Amino acid sequence: MCYFCRMTTSIEQLLDNHFPTILDTELVEGIKEHATYREVDEGDLLMDIGAKITTIPMIISGSVKVMREDEEGRELLLYYLKPGETCAMSLTCCMAFKRSEIRAVAQEKVTMLAIPVEFMDEWMKFRDWRSFVMNTYRMRFEELLESLDSIAFHRMDERLLKYLHDKSNSLNASEIQMSHQEIAVDLNSSREVISRILKQMENKGLVKLGRNKILLLD
Repeated sequence: MCYFCRMTTSIEQLLDNHFPTILDTELVEGIKEHATYREVDEGDLLMDIGAKITTIPMIISGSVKVMREDEEGRELLLYYLKPGETCAMSLTCCMAFKRSEIRAVAQEKVTMLAIPVEFMDEWMKFRDWRSFVMNTYRMRFEELLESLDSIAFHRMDERLLKYLHDKSNSLNASEIQMSHQEIAVDLNSSREVISRILKQMENKGLVKLGRNKILLLD
């Protein structure tokens, strides 16, 4: 079998395994024809602020951290991309013909299908693609509401515990390898505050702390 035939067959299998709601035959054929399979190493940029968006990622494996940046250069965590998902901010920017407003970094090795942006509007004629895009927006909007609730109504220890669980879920691992400073940046807090709360959590048996790593116990 030729390489092209093997690759298109593989893409169809990846869609079946990770994007089961995309069933329309014509849409699947379009993705098989135009998508590119890519691998990204841990720590590599998938997208940066101000860059031209040429492709939309459909994540197959691994986890991607998506952030914005304020005027002073401080990063703000928006969400994590996991297998079976795409980036809502990328969709928004490309549909508005804008450059990227986010920075996306691989937390671990990532495999994905890269879809050229010129097909975003064209494929909206397919119900499966419309549903996929709208479900992406809905999920991120619900996460945004949860984040606003967390900031407005929850104490920092509750926010930190939720953050650790979200991070653990995105990596599919109970051990999180991060420094206290990195966590503080994501939560817009200070390293001293995060370290103090983590120590309290350890005393309560919620976590076990190591050098630049945190093991969730609950």
